[in-house]
Amino acid sequence: MRVDRIRLRNFKCYGDADLSLDRGVTVVHGVNGSGKSTLLEAVFFALYGSKALDDRTLDDVITTGEEEAEVELWFTHDGRDYHVERRLKLRGDRATTTNCVLETPSATVEGARDVRHEVTELLRMDAEAFVNCAYVRQGEVNKLIHASPSDRQDMIDDLLQLGALEEYRERASDARLGVKSVLDAQREVLEDVRTQVERKEESNLHERLNDLESRRAELSDRIGHFEDQREEARNTLETAEDVLERHQETREEIDTLEEELEELRTKISETEREREDAGEAIRQLEAEREELAEERQQLLTDIGASDDSDIDLDLDSTLDTGIDADEIETAIDSLENRDDDLRDALEDVRVAIERKSDELERLREEADDLESEAETKREEADDLEETVAEDEAAIEDREEKLDELEAEIESAREAFDDATIAFGEADSHLEDLEREREELTDEIGDLTADIRTVENAIDEGERLLEEGKCPECGQPVEDSPHVDVLDEKREERDDLEARLEEIEAERDDLDERIDEAEQLRETERRVDRLENNRDNVEQLLAQKRETIADRRGQRDTLREDADDLETEAESKREAADDLEDEIDEKRSKLGAINTKRSAIKDVLESLGRVVDIDDEREELAGEIETRRERRADWREMNEERRETLSDKRERKRDLEDEFDEDRIETAREDKQNAEAYIEQVDAKLEELETERDDVQGKIGGVEAEIAELERLRERLETLEQRCERLESLYDEAETLQTTYGELRSDLRQRNVETLERLLNETFELVYQNDSYASIELDGDYRLTVYQKDGEALEPEQLSGGERALFNLSLRCAIYRLLAEGVEGTAPMPPLILDEPTVFLDSGHVTQLVSLVESMRDLGVEQIVVVSHDEELVGAADSLVRVEKDATSNRSRLERGEPPESELLASD
Repeated sequence: MRVDRIRLRNFKCYGDADLSLDRGVTVVHGVNGSGKSTLLEAVFFALYGSKALDDRTLDDVITTGEEEAEVELWFTHDGRDYHVERRLKLRGDRATTTNCVLETPSATVEGARDVRHEVTELLRMDAEAFVNCAYVRQGEVNKLIHASPSDRQDMIDDLLQLGALEEYRERASDARLGVKSVLDAQREVLEDVRTQVERKEESNLHERLNDLESRRAELSDRIGHFEDQREEARNTLETAEDVLERHQETREEIDTLEEELEELRTKISETEREREDAGEAIRQLEAEREELAEERQQLLTDIGASDDSDIDLDLDSTLDTGIDADEIETAIDSLENRDDDLRDALEDVRVAIERKSDELERLREEADDLESEAETKREEADDLEETVAEDEAAIEDREEKLDELEAEIESAREAFDDATIAFGEADSHLEDLEREREELTDEIGDLTADIRTVENAIDEGERLLEEGKCPECGQPVEDSPHVDVLDEKREERDDLEARLEEIEAERDDLDERIDEAEQLRETERRVDRLENNRDNVEQLLAQKRETIADRRGQRDTLREDADDLETEAESKREAADDLEDEIDEKRSKLGAINTKRSAIKDVLESLGRVVDIDDEREELAGEIETRRERRADWREMNEERRETLSDKRERKRDLEDEFDEDRIETAREDKQNAEAYIEQVDAKLEELETERDDVQGKIGGVEAEIAELERLRERLETLEQRCERLESLYDEAETLQTTYGELRSDLRQRNVETLERLLNETFELVYQNDSYASIELDGDYRLTVYQKDGEALEPEQLSGGERALFNLSLRCAIYRLLAEGVEGTAPMPPLILDEPTVFLDSGHVTQLVSLVESMRDLGVEQIVVVSHDEELVGAADSLVRVEKDATSNRSRLERGEPPESELLASD
């Protein structure tokens, strides 16, 4: 696996960064705090997401002050290209992953969890394994040395993929225990079922079933005999019941005849009373009919006495003899026609009144509208009068304002009389000065950084001198010719500080010139604003002068229009008064017509009552005739009832003659004896059927026990077969557990031997001709260092620098083992060393360079070293410099050229 390219946006200290990495050794170089380690953290984060953040959260990844961050990584794995992209966004107080995509040659994986799982499967290592093998993070150089033996064993086993064997062994052990638990439970069930089978076989179920079936047959025969006897008793009972039923029916018929005879007598009496009541009703109806005739005659007399010429009907000649219906209908039609004529005349007068009233209202509304419009125009004329006065005052004010603006413009331009630039050149002049100041600021920053670097070197040199070492190479003073280097550094610092003071003085002078230029630029802008204001005032003044004459003409026109409108309104009010007089005359005529219609209405009501009386007398005559016919019908009905009464009396006497008391008594005795016998037989049958049901239930129980016995035998056979299979499965799981354990021990021993060999080879490259002879690695990954005199040392007994190199050698050996010795291992990721010189002095740094070169010579495709140490630059095939802008606090990347010459040997 090889990292090809990393691109960052708003990731920690990086605003925008894009870096391509090559094969071989790449050194990421820069001062402490410049953002070197952040670059490697971004690679780690792109691969594993939040699992790469230790105890930190996604909030810590986004650059302070920004809302979003983005990381993209391009890498090659097993000869195929991959691209992973992660995007973060702040939502409130928390950061969340808004997009996470891994593009593979065959598919696209989305989602943080799925991408991390795919990367783990691809590299065959999770985030923890990655930092234990390929990525030596800053401050974790001694992680494997300081780990407990069990933790170190787990780390290395996981890296060498032996952890999976232990996991499989544990699974096999769990499976063996699970099978043992199931087997024990099944054996208990087996014994329980075997006991049940034996107990049921001892109970002679088939013999018991034969005895019960014999008893059931005997009971069924006895029940059949009693059922036959009960059937004979029932026949006797039915015969007796028929006789008694016929006797009962005869008795009931006699009772019914008596009731019907009584009912007929009652109905005859009631009908006679109804005939008498009907005769009285006829007499009352005839009297009522006479009263209506008198009322009719009185109404006709009142109508004839009317002296109204408009409703004279000429009925006097017939008052004595009466008026027939046709004459009344003719009179009513005549009066209704006359009323229709009056109603039409009334409607014409009402329409005329409404029309003239509408015209009156319209004239008055038009007069009101004209007067309102006249008043509005006078108000508009008054408003224009005021506006004209305001415009005249505004023209005077704007003429004064124009004079003031001209004076201000002239005064502002005088500021350029003594200036070194002409009016209009202030902006470009200020830009030149600010650009010059920025250059001075950059130079001051560079000088400050150089001074700090020299001072650090002086402090380090003084410390080394106090320890008796050379301030340049770190060797003992008596072996080094570079003791005077501190004086040169101090002179260099003094020169830099003097140059810094000169530049700062130049910048202070430039600041004053910038202030003057800013004032001149502000003056130019003020003149522009004043000239714009002057042009606006001149334009407004011209507009005011053009419109004031128009407004005076509008004012005079409005006042003339108001006078005309008031004259027209007065004319319309006079026409309205004339219409009101005409409306009063029409209303008087309307009253006269209503009076005539009222008189006609009274006569029509009287004639209508005469017609109603004729109808009522006709109805009364019909009702009298109906009642007379009904009395005749009632008389005929009673005659028929008397005949029916005689027939029923004869039938009753015949039924009473047929009645036989002896036969009835015999039937009662037979019925009583039959019922008593049936009751006794039913009790006996119930007893026998209960006994038979009990026997049948016992038979069912025995049959169920026999069926249960057969099921238990089948289950017993099944359980025996299952226990045999579980015993076989238990043996297989035990064999598998032992096999995985032995395989892991064998592979660990083989890996330990290979790892020990590779570790000694790597350590010899670092410590050639030194005091250490070899390193021993036992089966539990315990490490022992042997000196050349044979003395054994624990790694913790080594010095800090030796311990760090020892750990780096162990890491490199593990890396080589994974790359070379594990069958089926995926291509290894780059070997990444983050600040490996933290615990190393200059001598050990040289040995670290030898280690890096040896790994490159052994064929490691890509090595990335992050360090601020200059000596490591010599081992680089490519160089990346990281610098941080002190103003923006943002880091930036820059490609550098590695030295052409080979790394110099140490002093």
